[in-house]
Amino acid sequence: MNCLPQGGVEDGGVRLLGDMTSRRPSPGPDGLGRNVQHVDVSSQAVDVALAAVAGKQYGNVTRTQLTRLGLSHGAIVNRVAKGRLFRVFRGVYSVGRRPATPQEWASAAVLAAGAGAALSHSSAMALWGFWRRWDKPYEVTIVGDRRTNGIRVHRSSTLRRRDVTAQLGIRVTSPARALLDIAPRLTDRSLKRTVNSALGSPWLTEDQLAETVARHPNARGAKRIAKLIGLPGTPTRSGWEDDFPAFCAAHDLPAPVMGVPLFGYVVDALFPAERVIVELDSWDFHKGKIPFEADRDRDADALAHGYVTVRMTWERIDERPVREARRLHTILANQRGAHAPRAA
Repeated sequence: MNCLPQGGVEDGGVRLLGDMTSRRPSPGPDGLGRNVQHVDVSSQAVDVALAAVAGKQYGNVTRTQLTRLGLSHGAIVNRVAKGRLFRVFRGVYSVGRRPATPQEWASAAVLAAGAGAALSHSSAMALWGFWRRWDKPYEVTIVGDRRTNGIRVHRSSTLRRRDVTAQLGIRVTSPARALLDIAPRLTDRSLKRTVNSALGSPWLTEDQLAETVARHPNARGAKRIAKLIGLPGTPTRSGWEDDFPAFCAAHDLPAPVMGVPLFGYVVDALFPAERVIVELDSWDFHKGKIPFEADRDRDADALAHGYVTVRMTWERIDERPVREARRLHTILANQRGAHAPRAA
């Protein structure tokens, strides 16, 4: 049975009511002179419609939605006083009880930030499951200029439709955009671990991450993420020819010979006296099954001729140069000892 009064206006699947709260029938005598409490049908109708709206928003409803459902300012104040509504953020109320779960708070935060807002940064990371913790205050990104106490609001002129989606019924930045936004707060090690974890989830592919980084090249985290996934702009093989000898000189390593033909291959760098080959591993040149197999085949050929292959990445050299230099020193020393002339 439809308990909504006729004449309501449909809005987004919810029938809107006039302010019926002032039309409550007063108790009156029945035919036997007894007072009868009439059922407030209009209030029940509001409750039903209110439950339908709040049920889609983790129990939350905005003041605008309450007004559209027919509640006047006085009616809202009355419901708050009676504990039927609880103020969560400015202009947002929870129905029946206060928010209890992170998702309920997150949904309220997005509603409070207004149309077009999306959960973002640390809150988005938690919603996608990339982080286990929910930091406070909850964070949202908006395109306009709206501030709400209790919420960390980020203004963005670059937030696009493809950067926003929904997860668990909450409007949120995409996994790729969330990583891009949070990158400036993370150390290199933490960012690498976070990116790898996100790429191992069902929610993000490397292509999606690359597309987002390419659209936002000036974002503070763009270059660091690009380096992790081997996008253009990271060090190239031609740069290796200049930079690796400079790296060796800076750390008192022997001078390598670059681009040497050896056993039918052209190796990136060679320490001939020590019989050590150094190869630059970058994702652009080594991704895929065929390059993976070819790399290992040539390593085995070199080892059969007594040459050890060391594979290095620009990420390791850039982030941990001292460690990489020390390890290469050890490898070269071991090889010198292994190939030193033996006394008669």
